[in-house]
Amino acid sequence: MQPEGEYKSKWVILGAVMTGVIMGPIDGSIVNVVLPTIARDFHSDYSIAQWVPTIYLLAVCSFILVYGRLGDMLGYKRIFLTGLGCFALASFLCGFSQSILMLIVFRAIQGLAVAMQMALGLAIVTSAFPAAERGKAIGIYGTAIAVGLMLGPVLGGVIAAYLNWRYVFFLNIPIAAIALIWGSRVIPPGVKKPGQHLDLYGAVLAFVSLFSIILFANRGKEWGWLSLRCIVLLVLALVFAALFIFVERKLGQPMLDLSIFKSRRFSFASLGALGSFMALYTLVFLTPWYMADALNKDVMTVGLVMIALPGVTLVVGPLSGALSDHIGVRGLAFCGMLIHAAGLVLLSQLDASSQNFDIAWRLAVCGLGSGMFQSPTNSAIMGSVPPWHRGIASSMLAVMRNTGMAFGIAIAGAIVYNLAPATTLGHSGLFTGPDLDQFLNGLHWAYIGGAVLAILSALSAISAKGRQEPVSHQAHAPSDVAS
Repeated sequence: MQPEGEYKSKWVILGAVMTGVIMGPIDGSIVNVVLPTIARDFHSDYSIAQWVPTIYLLAVCSFILVYGRLGDMLGYKRIFLTGLGCFALASFLCGFSQSILMLIVFRAIQGLAVAMQMALGLAIVTSAFPAAERGKAIGIYGTAIAVGLMLGPVLGGVIAAYLNWRYVFFLNIPIAAIALIWGSRVIPPGVKKPGQHLDLYGAVLAFVSLFSIILFANRGKEWGWLSLRCIVLLVLALVFAALFIFVERKLGQPMLDLSIFKSRRFSFASLGALGSFMALYTLVFLTPWYMADALNKDVMTVGLVMIALPGVTLVVGPLSGALSDHIGVRGLAFCGMLIHAAGLVLLSQLDASSQNFDIAWRLAVCGLGSGMFQSPTNSAIMGSVPPWHRGIASSMLAVMRNTGMAFGIAIAGAIVYNLAPATTLGHSGLFTGPDLDQFLNGLHWAYIGGAVLAILSALSAISAKGRQEPVSHQAHAPSDVAS
C-alpha cells in the first residue's frame, strides 16, 4: 500500500467528482415531475412530450461504453470535464427552448454530456483511493446518487408549484460550473496512452444494440410489446449485440475487452447490479403512481414520502461500503437484496386506506437493503479489473444501472397493465370503486415481481466469487488517476 501522504488529495477529488455526478440522478428524476406542465406550455400532445425524458435516457445509455473506452485511452479527467461543460451548455439551451422539438433535441445533447460523468466518475474515485479504503470511498460516492434521487422529486415539486419549469434546467448551470472549476483544479490530468485508437465498429454496434433495447423497454407499453416496431427493435438489439461480441473478440484494441467477463466476480456482480436496479425502479415507478392515483396525494407530498428511500440509502451506503473493506462484499450484498425483497413484499400489502407513514417506513426498509447492496457490489466490480480497464468497468456499471432502470419500469408497468387494463390504458385521474380494486391487485403483483428480481439479484451477488486485484496494485496515487 502506498504511504498515506500520497493520498492527501483523495477526499478533495471525491468531493469534486460527487458534485459533478449528482446532476445525473437529479436530472433523471426531476423532469418527470414537471413534464405535464411542459406539455401544456408547448400545447404538445403528451405522447410527444414523453420523448423529453425518453431521449435523455437513450442518449445516456447508448454512449456510456464509448466514453468508458475514451477515458481509458485519453484520461478520465479530460472526458469528465468535457461532459460537465457540455452539460451546462445543454441545460442553458433546454431552459430557453421555444418548442417541444427544440427541447427534445437539447435534452438529447444533455444526455450525451451527462453520460460522460456517469461513465467515468467511479473510475476516478477508484483510482484515487487505496484498496483498503475503496469500499468506504465508493459508499460515499454513492451518496451523490442517493442525494440526487432524493432531491429530484422534491425540487420538481417546488418548481412545479412555485416557479416556471425552465428552472429545472437552469439550476444545473451553477452546479456544473462549480464542479467544472473544482474538478479542473484537483482531478489529476492523467496521461494519454500512445498507440491507442477507438474501435469505431464496436462503438457503432454497441450504440445500435443499446439504443434498440432501451427504446424497446421504454416504449413497449405504448407501442405494444408484440407490435412490429417492438419486435424489430428486439431483433436489432440481439443481432447487433451478437455482432458486437464477434467483432470485439477479433480486435487487438476492442472497445470492450471481453476478457474482463472471465472474472466470475465481475460478471456475477454486474448481473446483480442489473437485477438490483430493476427491482429498485419497480418501486420508484409504482409508488408515486399509487400515491397520486389511488390515494389522491399531491406532488409535494409524494416527493416528501419518497425521500424515505434514498434518505436511508444515504446513511447506510457509506457504512456498508466501509464495512465491506473489512468483512468482504458478498455477504453484505446478499443480505441487502434480501432485505430489499422483503421491503417490496411489504409494499405489496398497501391498500386504499394506507397512510403516508405506512408507505414511508416500507420505503425505508427498501432503502436499507439497497444501501447495503450497492456500495459493496460497486466495490467488487471496480476491484475485479486491472487499473487500465477501470474506465470501461465504470461505464459497464452505468450501463447495468440505466438498463436496469428502464427494464424495471417496463416490467412493473407490464404487470399492472395486464392485470388492470381497463383502469390503466388511457387513464387520467383518481381510481375509485372496482377500478381501484383492480389497480391495487395489479400493484400487488408488480411489487411481488420486483421482490423476485431482488432475490435473483441476491443470488447473483452471493455467486460473485473470485480473485480481486491484489491490494498492492489496486490503487494508484492521485497523480496516476486516469493514466
